[in-house]
Amino acid sequence: MVNQDRRKFVKRGLFGLAVLPFGMGALTQQAFAALPMLDVNAPNAKALAYTPDAASAASHAAFKAGSNCSNCNFFNAATGACPLFAGHAVEANGWCQAWVKKP
Repeated sequence: MVNQDRRKFVKRGLFGLAVLPFGMGALTQQAFAALPMLDVNAPNAKALAYTPDAASAASHAAFKAGSNCSNCNFFNAATGACPLFAGHAVEANGWCQAWVKKP
């Protein structure tokens, strides 16, 4: 009689060894590439009056002194991303009219 449990163990072990190189390649690569910077001429950037320098937005009616992307609730400092501009990073010193103070 052949032990079926041992046979399954050996098959699964060999399969695991066969796919190990593929898994190791995925683990050694960087998970996410850096996001491209938002173009100020993009339609969504224009719609929200985005500017990469908050000082240049001082004349905008919605601008509040001291407001910029780095202290906005939407801004992710680790990646530079803003969900309002999906797939793009924004300048930490930038500003747009959707600015909401970080709690």
